Amino acid sequence: MHPFRKAVEARDIEAMTALLADDVVFISPVAFKPYAGKAITSAILETVMEVFQDFRYVREIGDETSNEHALVFEAKVANKAITGCDFIRTDGDGLIHDFMVMVRPLRAAQALSEEMGARFDDIVRRASGG
Repeated sequence: MHPFRKAVEARDIEAMTALLADDVVFISPVAFKPYAGKAITSAILETVMEVFQDFRYVREIGDETSNEHALVFEAKVANKAITGCDFIRTDGDGLIHDFMVMVRPLRAAQALSEEMGARFDDIVRRASGG
């Protein structure tokens, strides 16, 4: 089991953050531009943990020797079932350097966009240490 999966399943934001490279790039399923940096990525992850209900990983693709992993998940957002995948690539130190999330179906993705958009100011505040 990938250490990031363990951290998420334990709902341990500190452990999740510790697994992010300082220059991690996060590609959101609902935003056009990528987010660069550990602080903003950590704030996004913390907020997503609040938005997703009944979150669970259902499959992991990639073995312990690989630097690329796909973590398939299911959850609910605003009472809509959502399926998604965390695509992560680690660097030579085992830290997550690239992190892309994709979700479906469209209605659930729209609900996720609305929920995250409503919290964006708080995400920025968290990322800046406020």
